[in-house]
Amino acid sequence: IIAIFIFVLIVDHSVYAMEWEDEEGPISFKIEMLPWEIVNNIIPDKTNFTIIDIETGLSFKVQRRAGSHHADVQPLTKEDTQIMKKIYNNKWSWNRRAIIVLINNQMIAASMHGMPHGAGALPNGFSGHFCVHFSGSITHRLKNEDLSHKLMILKAAGKLDDYIQTVNPYELIRIFTIAINQGNQELLAMTLSNPSHPHRVNKLVKDITYFGVVDPLRQPPEQLNGLFLVDVPVQVAIHKKKDGKEIKVMHFMIRKESLTDRWFIDQDAIYEDLK
Repeated sequence: IIAIFIFVLIVDHSVYAMEWEDEEGPISFKIEMLPWEIVNNIIPDKTNFTIIDIETGLSFKVQRRAGSHHADVQPLTKEDTQIMKKIYNNKWSWNRRAIIVLINNQMIAASMHGMPHGAGALPNGFSGHFCVHFSGSITHRLKNEDLSHKLMILKAAGKLDDYIQTVNPYELIRIFTIAINQGNQELLAMTLSNPSHPHRVNKLVKDITYFGVVDPLRQPPEQLNGLFLVDVPVQVAIHKKKDGKEIKVMHFMIRKESLTDRWFIDQDAIYEDLK
């Protein structure tokens, strides 16, 4: 069943937004975006389940060990640890990834990071546990919903594009920031005008190790062209591999084509500002 699902997923990413029934069995391939309160009961502590990575199609087994507002899990075996590490290009990372949690005959949209931390008890070669978030999950430290996890949960559910259609200019800048810090070129392209050709910006951001907003986005954007073009000045800290840290004010030119269109960050303007 997993093999069939992975094949369909790789061939056409749009399929995971739909319900797909197995004609020869009772299994439904509908991806559910369930709230944490429900998932918490579906995967109680010590439950084994399967994680499927959306982008690679690779899958591995895990066990939930703890977690009150999200699931703290560990790979089940050393072989599962190696598959997880392969998903992260053989280098552990805090970067979030869109995943499907497969438990019994349910597939649930979720997000994981790939960094061992804290305690671990299984003989799996994984030094600690990692976190799996679901819709409405919150973090241990800040006690709020992590936007980077939320975006990957939406991606797993096939709802990311619909969500970005609704965000305002300030929220779009937050997503742009996450895309750079996560090294997520697909997400970055979704924030930019002319998203099918983000090559120039991609080349620039590869040298950035951290992009952060220093000054909160409090100033109302200046409307430059009625309702369709706004200038949002933001003080940012940019850490580059070669040039070190720089604090500067960037002007995000954010536009849309009509009242019913979504907001985009003007790619040409942001390229000049980053350059």
